[in-house]
Amino acid sequence: MATYVIVDVEITDAVLHRQFMERVTGTVESHGGRFVVRGDAIRVVEGGWSPKRLAVLEFPDAGQVDRWLGSPGYTALDDLRSRSSRINMVVVEGS
Repeated sequence: MATYVIVDVEITDAVLHRQFMERVTGTVESHGGRFVVRGDAIRVVEGGWSPKRLAVLEFPDAGQVDRWLGSPGYTALDDLRSRSSRINMVVVEGS
């Protein structure tokens, strides 16, 4: 079952975040994932959530998400990600 990773991103260093994005895409793709949404043109229509930037990733299943999150390629980017942004991330299975 398709599984989605939803990331609410606040970029704190645009130069470093660009480097992170250039490197993270390959780690996602190597685990069967793809970016469905990446952007900051967000229109809040209800509620108090006001994300600055969103990314939605799609993977074939939850196992692939877990393998990606624990992969050496992705974990090697932890420092770069934390120095360039603050994130909230959730994983949800599709219907």
